[in-house]
Amino acid sequence: MVGSRQDVYVTNSDAAPASTTPQPLGRRLLAEFLGTAILVAVVVGSGIAAAQLSPDDVGIQLLENSTATVFGLAVLILMLGPVSGAHFNPVVTAADWFLSRRDPEGFSSSHIAPYLAAQTSGAILGALLANAMFDVGTTFSGHERASWSHLLGEVVATAGLVLLIFSLVRSDRAALAAPAVGAYIGAAYWFTSSTSFANPAVAIGRMFSDTFAGIAPSSVFAFVAAQIVGAAIGAALALTLYPTAATPHVHQGETHA
Repeated sequence: MVGSRQDVYVTNSDAAPASTTPQPLGRRLLAEFLGTAILVAVVVGSGIAAAQLSPDDVGIQLLENSTATVFGLAVLILMLGPVSGAHFNPVVTAADWFLSRRDPEGFSSSHIAPYLAAQTSGAILGALLANAMFDVGTTFSGHERASWSHLLGEVVATAGLVLLIFSLVRSDRAALAAPAVGAYIGAAYWFTSSTSFANPAVAIGRMFSDTFAGIAPSSVFAFVAAQIVGAAIGAALALTLYPTAATPHVHQGETHA
């Protein structure tokens, strides 16, 4: 869930910044597909495990689910961020394009649709994989979530996520994204009424699992609409607080894909 640039800059103390060839689009899409699939498998799978391990305590279930998500998300960002930017989230992809659209090295508009397709298909696969690992079968979730309070929670969760990511990117601190984003999502599990989906692809994927982390198909459209509103608010705040993006400066071994 990190912002991206088209070029990768690698520097060390003995050399001036130099650009390298951007990662091929196919490799980026594979990273987005795998990352989103594993993310949803972590969310859904840990939710199933939590319900089985702590069947009488929803609070403990949420703690177990959120803890697994925090660590899983941080690891995925570290693992795949150098390849694709580790968006794993359509609203992050859209915000990345919007905030870098005047930058010749920014995220290309022609990559938005392929990224969204990779993320959404990956999310669905991740839910199916979690169902299969725990042998629970695949049916649509019956967990209705689309109350006004839950939708407000999604607006807040998504706005905070987008603001965090692009505050880091625009102030040249993207290297902190893995722990920062993981920590934010872990906190938002608890301080938002919706438990912080904050991701349209994840919402779509989770409707394929009638388990602890599932969401009913009838709730998904409203959740996605709330996430889009939240993303717009977060992007506007990032642009207001950081009107000028920092010049990319990545230390050796770190990349902005």
